[in-house]
Amino acid sequence: MPEAALMENAGRQAALIVHHLFPEGEVVALAGSGNNGGDALVCLRALAAWGRPVSAVVVGRRPCPDPVLHGWELPATTFDVDGRGAVRALERRLAGAAVVVDGLLGTGIRGAPRPAHEAAIGPANRAPGAVVAMDAPSGVDGTNGTVPGAAVQADLTVAFGWPKLGTLLHPGRALCGRLVAVEIGFPPRLPWSDGWAELITPGWASQALPRRSAATHKHEVGALAVVAGPAMAGAAALAARSAFRCGAGLVRVCGPADVAGVVAAVPEVVFVRDGGERDGGDGVPNAPAPGLEGAIETSRALVAGPGLGTGEGAARTLERALSARGERPGVLDADALTLLSRGAAGGLAGAAKGAGSGKEIGPEKGAGPIVVTPHPGEMARLLGCSAGQVQRDRVAAARGLAEEHGVVVLLKGAPSLVADPDGRLLVATVQETSDLAVAGMGDVLTGAVGAFLAQGVEPFQAAGLALHATGRAAAACGLGPSLVPSDVIEGVPAALAQQGAGRADLPFPFVTFDQDPPR
Repeated sequence: MPEAALMENAGRQAALIVHHLFPEGEVVALAGSGNNGGDALVCLRALAAWGRPVSAVVVGRRPCPDPVLHGWELPATTFDVDGRGAVRALERRLAGAAVVVDGLLGTGIRGAPRPAHEAAIGPANRAPGAVVAMDAPSGVDGTNGTVPGAAVQADLTVAFGWPKLGTLLHPGRALCGRLVAVEIGFPPRLPWSDGWAELITPGWASQALPRRSAATHKHEVGALAVVAGPAMAGAAALAARSAFRCGAGLVRVCGPADVAGVVAAVPEVVFVRDGGERDGGDGVPNAPAPGLEGAIETSRALVAGPGLGTGEGAARTLERALSARGERPGVLDADALTLLSRGAAGGLAGAAKGAGSGKEIGPEKGAGPIVVTPHPGEMARLLGCSAGQVQRDRVAAARGLAEEHGVVVLLKGAPSLVADPDGRLLVATVQETSDLAVAGMGDVLTGAVGAFLAQGVEPFQAAGLALHATGRAAAACGLGPSLVPSDVIEGVPAALAQQGAGRADLPFPFVTFDQDPPR
């Protein structure tokens, strides 16, 4: 596809969106010397052709006459940072604009902006009108979301072709405002080429969701075993309720007798009492009781971690559960991750390979796949680094752990990410907020992953579906800090029913993605 054609499409699509959302007043573009500046000038040219008052401020060098204008003469000035009063003059120029179009720097720029661009960014951020960025706000690294220097604070970012990964990752995401992607005619890409990612959207989820046959039963739909401990029995109850809402046909909660009372609040759950390890009379544990092993062996997937505890008894329970798992898929979270980071069950490497305190899975069969769902602190313990190092490059951390141990990694955060050993990456499109900072939210997510695993969904997609179901349910509640895990669980059915309808205020078929500003 010729570059000139792509630029024409990009500028015109941006102009249509600007004119639709901000239909009145002058539009002023800050145009850099590269293709990003060309996109901004095409946008201005289209708006001028429709009768809008426009003008350009060129930062850097552009050809004269500029070929992207095709003979249109638009009011334009050059920003000379060395000139006396240049910044104040630019501030006055932008003060009367209804819209400021940011076309200073493209997504390929690395490092802090040069002095001229930095000087122009300040007046843009102080302008009273709406700021619309082309592809990414100038100063935001389009690859990883870092902001090494000054950067534009946009109200709206129009991404061309696809959202750039860096505009979905913090701190860059916080500068993008509303993020809209428009189709401009790029040829199709191989889904996982060159380290690309996929977005978890309602459309993606509707294709990944499992389909039930007309004639089925609870065991065929998917039975899930949840291994619980006495530390926080409510965590297992939340995971079980979430699993049911996400489609599991049967949920067994396995734990000691004192868990039964809490789990009884979920009448759909089958409680399996686990007596722990039997004492042979000399104080040395030997043969395990059949409760836990039997529950796992008659289920299709395993959840371990929520409320399990972190003592020696919990470590032995985790080892038994992983040993009984065999080829079944499992999701490990919370206390299970803490135990693995301390070396229980051979650590994460041992868990992924099927090692336990009892039998090991031979190479002729292989262990079932594992999904881990750490928050940044748990991720740091698994990697042997600091949480700050994880946060500085969340994509590399998730992909690195997945590749090293052969597991699917759901790294919770803003945004949550899913990585698998083959390098695939999913990015959640529901922005996490402080509303989710409530005990039990992780248990809801873990139960959802387990439910999709039990229904036969491959682990990478199961993790993505769980993020979609719980994230959309939380966003739809609209309860702010009053949100509790039970609200999310009850909102899951409506979230799973979403089919990906676009927002009514952008009725254009070329809009392929639309994300509200983070809050």
